[in-house]
Amino acid sequence: MLAILGLETGVFLSMVMFVVFMTMILTGYNVAFSFASTALAFAFIGDLTDTFDPNALNTLPARWFGAVNDQNLLAVPLFVLMGAILERSGLAERLLTAIGMLMGGLRGGVAAAVVIVGTLLAAATGVVAATVIVMGLLSLPAMLALGYDHKLATGVITASGTLAQLLPPSIVLILLAQQLSVGILNLFAGALLPGLILAGLYVAYVLIISYLKPALGPAMPLDQRRLSGNPSLRASLLISAILSGMVGLTMLLAGWQTALVALVGSFVAFFAILSRTRMLAAEVIVAIVPILLLIIGVLTAIFQGVATPSESGAVGVFGALLLTCTNWLFDRILHAQGAEHIEPRWRLGRSELKQAGQSTANIVVLVMTLLFASTFFSAMFFQLGGSDQTSEWLTSIGGGKWGFVIVAMIALFILGINLEFLEITFIVVPIFVPAMIELGFTTDEVVWFAVLMAVNLNMAFISPPVGFSLFYLQSVAPPEVATADIHKGAIPFMCLQGVALVILAAFPQITTFSINFFG
Repeated sequence: MLAILGLETGVFLSMVMFVVFMTMILTGYNVAFSFASTALAFAFIGDLTDTFDPNALNTLPARWFGAVNDQNLLAVPLFVLMGAILERSGLAERLLTAIGMLMGGLRGGVAAAVVIVGTLLAAATGVVAATVIVMGLLSLPAMLALGYDHKLATGVITASGTLAQLLPPSIVLILLAQQLSVGILNLFAGALLPGLILAGLYVAYVLIISYLKPALGPAMPLDQRRLSGNPSLRASLLISAILSGMVGLTMLLAGWQTALVALVGSFVAFFAILSRTRMLAAEVIVAIVPILLLIIGVLTAIFQGVATPSESGAVGVFGALLLTCTNWLFDRILHAQGAEHIEPRWRLGRSELKQAGQSTANIVVLVMTLLFASTFFSAMFFQLGGSDQTSEWLTSIGGGKWGFVIVAMIALFILGINLEFLEITFIVVPIFVPAMIELGFTTDEVVWFAVLMAVNLNMAFISPPVGFSLFYLQSVAPPEVATADIHKGAIPFMCLQGVALVILAAFPQITTFSINFFG
């Protein structure tokens, strides 16, 4: 039989091992357990059939140590913790409320605000599940109360929340950089512009469809966009001083002279706006500016080489804690000026910090367990000859690099419907790497391929009927939102993601420009 297939015994065993592994995870077994158990079982089988030397496993401790010693992996818990603090401190809720009221006068304005907030939260958390659930809890009831179409409301949440896979500092990008052996700086820079393009497509769609069909996304009534109170000159001065101080600290990355100019200029601008407008303007400014500065500061530090991703993540955690303090201070200032919508209280208590720590620990343990188990699996796959064989098959596809990319994208989409991005990163990417090396992918082309992977996984994650983001939203959706509406609502955004995937694939210059501009 093996002679008919043209495979050596070891290669055949590696293929059977992969099929057994996929069968186990698709039937519900724990992924890390499936990695380790199949690798261990086929190590015994390989030893019995003289196709595997058990002494090869002696290299595993060195590989594990090398993987854990990667400083970039330290960025994973730090960025996750930063996002968890922003969510549980009330900053995310304030941001969504403020932008929603600012854009609420437009048809589809609240949905567009959801995309903008989802983009900012994606850039702050890097975790899809957290972003989709938070957006579902905060924005879905508000859109339903305004009379939004259920499909549009749920679709915009799942699509914008899934941007956390694409926008830096995405966990997906950090792990892809580690698996593809490409610089994390280049990958972050290359993914930023494509992520913003995708977010722009979402905003354009919800505004256009709501304009053409007003019943789908009605405007927010004027009385709901008014806030009581009016900041005094003293309050305006104090808020302007705090915000301009944040601007100055952030702009120190560009030099002290630039920071000084930015500090003075921003103070004048903030005071001019706050002293001439009412409470809504103050609420929008104190909600948007701090989070935006945190994201800009963290990413700029990485792109300019001022700090490593792990160092920037640590600064990001400190910045999130600092913003929690300033958020409480802004609450007290504005409440004293008659802002009845604000309840001035400390939001990041002991229980919230515990929840943030637990969610971070859960993700870190999952990542490290998968890393150890998948390293064992990939070592067995390589020793049995499966890696060389799949590389040969992939490189023999007609069309060279383009043929490989097309086949890879199809496989990733199919797998992404049923598997989490962590599993795909540790299962599929190690199989692709030898073929990419054989085909002569340059560094920029590897980054381009990784960006296409991230966009593709975005599409798979909201694919009915089993896309993960659909289940995340379904878990927090009100009873009146039907599961069918959540699934149908994702389809237009899947089409937009498909359009973005084709554009980015046809024009690799977009990714290259993003690398050169931001990197």
